[in-house]
Amino acid sequence: MNSGDTAFILISSALVMLMTPGLAFFYGGMVRRKNMLSILMQCFIVLCALSLQWVLFGYSLSFAPGSGFWGGLRWAGLNGVGLEPYADYSATIPHQAFMIFQAMFAIITPALIIGAFAERMKFSAFLIFTLLWATFVYDPVCHWVWGIGGWLRNLGALDFAGGTVVHINAGIAALVSALVIGRRKNLDHHAPAPHNLPFIVLGTGLLWFGWFGFNAGSALAANGLAVNAFVVTNTAAAAAGLSWALIEWFRHGKPTMFGTASGVVAGLVAITPAAGYVSVIPAIIIGILVSVICFIAVSVIKPKLGYDDSLDAFGVHCVGGIWGALATGLFASKSVNPAGADGLFFGNPQLFMIQLKAVAVVAAYSFIVTFVIYKLVDMIIGVRVSDKEESMGLDLTQHQERAYTVLE
Repeated sequence: MNSGDTAFILISSALVMLMTPGLAFFYGGMVRRKNMLSILMQCFIVLCALSLQWVLFGYSLSFAPGSGFWGGLRWAGLNGVGLEPYADYSATIPHQAFMIFQAMFAIITPALIIGAFAERMKFSAFLIFTLLWATFVYDPVCHWVWGIGGWLRNLGALDFAGGTVVHINAGIAALVSALVIGRRKNLDHHAPAPHNLPFIVLGTGLLWFGWFGFNAGSALAANGLAVNAFVVTNTAAAAAGLSWALIEWFRHGKPTMFGTASGVVAGLVAITPAAGYVSVIPAIIIGILVSVICFIAVSVIKPKLGYDDSLDAFGVHCVGGIWGALATGLFASKSVNPAGADGLFFGNPQLFMIQLKAVAVVAAYSFIVTFVIYKLVDMIIGVRVSDKEESMGLDLTQHQERAYTVLE
């Protein structure tokens, strides 16, 4: 074992953990004040529930050597997951360090879906839906892409830190959720504005900060590859934030803080699958183009199609994740990571086709299974709150609390 690598992964795990509270503020600032606490509660209960699901059986389903579909229960309850390295994943850090690092990915992924059904899902239904989704969607897809014996891994698909496993997977689930739960009440007459922009900026800052653990930590060692992932992560986020601001400036006459924050997150999403395979110039291109693509998705396509992806979980995470996964197939270079592959622009068009196949398979699987899980939960306990509860807000109706107290 290497103490430096172990320390780096533990710190990276803490950084990724911070992303879920960061997401809570990012999403919470976007909703109306009567639903602020419901977003915080949903994110924090995911942190609690998925931490337990992961150590009991989620990690085993995702990473234990097994079939091409998932890993089975060989490591359930962390049986056999000790303090010695497991060389198939890392020869320099304890197996439990790798496990807890991956736990933070498993936690934030279902939390991303919250943005699609914000302000209108029962808390009880949310909790059951999240546990089922993590078990039957996240865990299998994680095994396909990252697990020993996973069929997409064996196919040669590249996903350094979660473009397909996290962002496309959760983004498609967000789209399904938005479509089946329906639009918020009175949305056609009064589209709600974000109630707290400083919270959105705070959440964006925490996400950007935590994303260095997300991407650089995925090198699983304190080495040059981690440095590359760190640098291109910051570069792509900066390029995307700037380009979104310029798009708004050109289109509407003024750049906005909300738009710049959205661009930063889109850039972080897009660079995630490519962070360990591309250099700085491709990172800039990925960042600039993701803002253009996602701006069109949330500002042009969503209004025309009329679905209510409340906080643009699909428009930013799925659309940005798809671009990032495909861009990996274009810009990946073995000069950055010899363990990866060259992409289309480095003489290997086959990688782009593999990435395209991985995107299509994960999107289709997530769409179908998410729909089944949603319908099952809806049939058993009902998913959507009543019209009266929606009007009152989820803070009071689901948690008997207020985010803000007005002094008389």
